[in-house]
Amino acid sequence: MFKICCASLFLIAITFIKVSACTNFLLTRGATQDGSTMITYSADSHVLYGELYHWPAGTWPAGTMMDIYEWDTGKYMGKIPQAAQTYNVIGNMNEYQLAIGETTYGGRKELESQPGAIIDYGSLIYITLQRAKNAREAIVVMTDLVERYGYASSGESFSISDPDEVWILEMIGKGEGEKGAVWVARMVPDGYVCAHANQARITTFPLEGKTSISSDQMKKIYDKEITTVYAKDVISFAKQKGLYPQDGKNADFSFSDTYAPVDFSGARACEIRVWAFFNAVNPDMAQYWNYAKGKIERDGKGYATNRMPLWVKPNRKVDVLEVMDFMRDHLEGTELDMSKDPGAGPYECPYRWRPMSFEVDGKEYVHERATATQQTGFTFVSQSRSWLPDAVGGILWFGVDDAASTVYFPMYSCSTRVPHAYAVGNGSMMEFTDQAAFWVFNQVTNFAYTRYNAIHPEIREKQKALESQYKTFVEGIDSGAKALFDKDRAAAIEFLTDFSCNTGNHLVDTWRDFYGYLFCRYMDGNIKTAVPGEKNPKVEQPQLPEWYLRTIIEKAGDKLQVIE
Repeated sequence: MFKICCASLFLIAITFIKVSACTNFLLTRGATQDGSTMITYSADSHVLYGELYHWPAGTWPAGTMMDIYEWDTGKYMGKIPQAAQTYNVIGNMNEYQLAIGETTYGGRKELESQPGAIIDYGSLIYITLQRAKNAREAIVVMTDLVERYGYASSGESFSISDPDEVWILEMIGKGEGEKGAVWVARMVPDGYVCAHANQARITTFPLEGKTSISSDQMKKIYDKEITTVYAKDVISFAKQKGLYPQDGKNADFSFSDTYAPVDFSGARACEIRVWAFFNAVNPDMAQYWNYAKGKIERDGKGYATNRMPLWVKPNRKVDVLEVMDFMRDHLEGTELDMSKDPGAGPYECPYRWRPMSFEVDGKEYVHERATATQQTGFTFVSQSRSWLPDAVGGILWFGVDDAASTVYFPMYSCSTRVPHAYAVGNGSMMEFTDQAAFWVFNQVTNFAYTRYNAIHPEIREKQKALESQYKTFVEGIDSGAKALFDKDRAAAIEFLTDFSCNTGNHLVDTWRDFYGYLFCRYMDGNIKTAVPGEKNPKVEQPQLPEWYLRTIIEKAGDKLQVIE
């Protein structure tokens, strides 16, 4: 029997904004410096324990059944037949360099519940990674699973990549009394980048023709000219449910505007993260800033008319280290820079504790929800590289906790085991151990939040040095593994497994020591520097900024004033 690894990942409801988790950036071959495809993912939840999943490849006798457990809750969902052959999976990437990420957008409330459904979005990802070799095959597997066994989640956007192509698939269930889901999948044009962050993004799309097909013609999906695929009833179902006018033109149908209309929350807490990524690679995004801030313009149908495009063409090709940094954004360089308003405190901390909304004098306000956030369980940047054998080409750059403070280390997706520090079962959300990467990184990050502008620069310096070092290591490891692969495939896989596990475990050892250094240097509000040859360190106690001191006096009055 087979049990899907579960972790608690859920949406946090608050009074004004429904805060959804997760961020995905999608990069095609023509948009990256080395020609790899990439997907980024931050799995964000206050109760998601960051660990690295592993399913070994296997062969299964006819009649074997697979137990399905909901990824969010661990709830037993039911059984489905196991595939005869399953593939090795490391995290969200398999041995054939197929990678899948997701973000939840929710969508129409009446479509969230589907009694009797077995397949939730998390199970959908990890089952598919065990059964599909490329992106097009993954779309077939994913849509077939929900059609056969029902879809047990709300609206989801999925990122799907292989060494040659990158796709975005958006799906929503059919609600009570129905089975399965409606969906649309589109291939990102080569040379472009795409993104989604908890708001459905596919609007209108090509209908059946040279570049598109519906699900009843799925056999054509392997035709490389096909770049859009959709459920055959994606429009008729909307009309049946009264979500789209009966006389509405099919060509005008918008998936997002029908099944998940964008509102202030969808723009300000979700699309703004897409904007930040697009803006980092394309200077034309300034025209969409008002939309990203939640100022939505609509036409007579209620469709948003000032939305960002589904994908944009970067003004340069980007490097994997730069892609990692895209995941670390706090809206720097904009009027909403989270380190610049009073909420950042005297130490310019670009984080806001939840809830995200609050009320003052009868008016509602929000804190920003930027790409980098404190409640990240795990995060990755996948690289699929077509010029290398699959066993060598797939790398999952993996990290735990806040992307802005984590270190992404290279995990080859052919690996037959994972580093102990990142392994499932090594600690949990309510079980601390300093042997687990999640807790070691959280110790450093949470300490940094207390004196961010002093401590985080040291984290950033070490982060950059290690990730640059790992990138250099990978270049050499690739060459050695490829040469070995031609002679002994099994030995090459063991070589890459050893490198990946040793690198991950050593990183956690390094970060544990780093925490000790930071704690000694910054404890008690001081900044201490060792003085060679002397017992006692130099101690500095920086003054608080004037604006903060003035705020203290404004609230405290004269009681703190020195009396002459």
